[in-house]
Parts: sequence; C-alpha cells; structure tokens
Amino acid sequence: MPVNDDRPIDSEDYELLLPPDQRENGAAADANMGQEEQLIKNEERRGDMLAFYAAMTASAVSLVITLIVVLSNHPTQVGWFAWHPVMQALAMTLFTYGILTLQPTSQPKTKAAGLTRHQIAMFCTAFPVVAFGTFAVVYNKFIRDKHHFKSWHGTIGIACMAWIAIQVAIGGASVWFGGAAFGGGMKAKLVWRYHRISGYVLFVFLLLTVILGGGWSGWGEKYVSYPARFLAYTLSPLVVLVAVGVRARLSKMNIF
Repeated sequence: MPVNDDRPIDSEDYELLLPPDQRENGAAADANMGQEEQLIKNEERRGDMLAFYAAMTASAVSLVITLIVVLSNHPTQVGWFAWHPVMQALAMTLFTYGILTLQPTSQPKTKAAGLTRHQIAMFCTAFPVVAFGTFAVVYNKFIRDKHHFKSWHGTIGIACMAWIAIQVAIGGASVWFGGAAFGGGMKAKLVWRYHRISGYVLFVFLLLTVILGGGWSGWGEKYVSYPARFLAYTLSPLVVLVAVGVRARLSKMNIF
C-alpha cells in the first residue's frame, strides 16, 4: 500500500534513520564509488612509456633515412622498385605502433579502444602499404625479367607477406561479429591468444627482413653509407625489438 509521507514520524521511525550528517556522507560515498568504477586505472608499468617512445623513434629513423636515400638517388630511374623500401619502412612503423598500442590494455574500455587503434593501424593502413610495397618489387622484377627470391631477404620477405595475410584474416575473424567465425566466446578468445603469439613471432621475422634488406643487400651497400645503414637497418630494428619486448605482457598469452 502507498505510504503517506505527511504522516507524523514517531520515535521508532527516527531510530531507523541515520543522523543528517551521516546520511549526507553516505550519499557522497555512494556517488564517489560510482565515479571510481568509471575511472580507468593506469595500466602502464615503469619503463613502458620510455619503451614506447624508443620503438616509435627507432622506426621513424629507419623510415626517414630510407626516404632520404630513395629520393636522393634518382628514384624515377629505378622504376617500381623505388616504392619498395619506402613502403616497407612505412609499414614497419605502422606495424610497430599497432603492436605497441594494444600491449598494455587490460580493462574493458581500454581493450576496446586499443583494439580499434590496433585494427586501424594493422588492417586499414599497414597491410595495404606492405602489400603495395611487395607488389612493387615483384612487378619490377617481372617487367625487367629478373629472378625472384635469390636472397634471404626476398625469401623471408615473401614468406612474411603470406603470413601477414593469414594473420590479418584470422585476427579479424576472431573478433569481428563476436568471433562468430570460430564459435564465439572462449573459442574465439583462444584463437585470439594464438593470433597474438603468432604476431610477435612474425614481427621478429619482419625485423630480420629489414636488417637483411637494408643492411646486407646490394641496394643498401650501393646507396647507403655504412653509418646510416647501421643506424637505420641494424640498430633501429634491434631497439624496436627490445622495446616491444619490454612492453609485452606474457601473462596475456598464458605461455608459461
């Protein structure tokens, strides 16, 4: 039955009520608790931001040196090949960011935001860029009637390109539409875990391809001075590898 709020309050009613100051404090505590639940906790460990900036700076150094070398050595004379080193260096920068931006996330809101950034970096930008860079060198060899896969750089590179395509397909299928392609729920999450592990291994091979292509190829030896070659294609990839490793959360992959 409805309660008449205008009725007199007897002594028993007062015993059930908190004093006015305590009622106000309780309401404030409830409001603060709701705000705390909405706050995002800091997920970074000591050294994470330093590692982030180290990886991105090292990637940018490789990209800038590559761009300068290509543009300063008559790019129009080498045809389609001129696109290859620049596009691959740009793709590596985007791949690096795509990994870094997802690493520290552990809360629902940050995971969702990180996944969005990850997909934009990887699927929407890095994948088309690296695919175009690969097409450029393959097509250049085709029209000039040159042999393919004569070096470790070319062999590992084309293998990585196929791996990237599979990685993108499986990664997307494990999260799009709730991972319905793999049964959703925990089944899709399990696939995502192996997608993450595979991505780290693939990234190591991509960095190896950079080292071989820039530091030990005929193109690198002919057009890039040794100090610049060492900085862009040996030191920088190693810095990226260490920095990404520092930020990695092995607990997310349940390897050990």
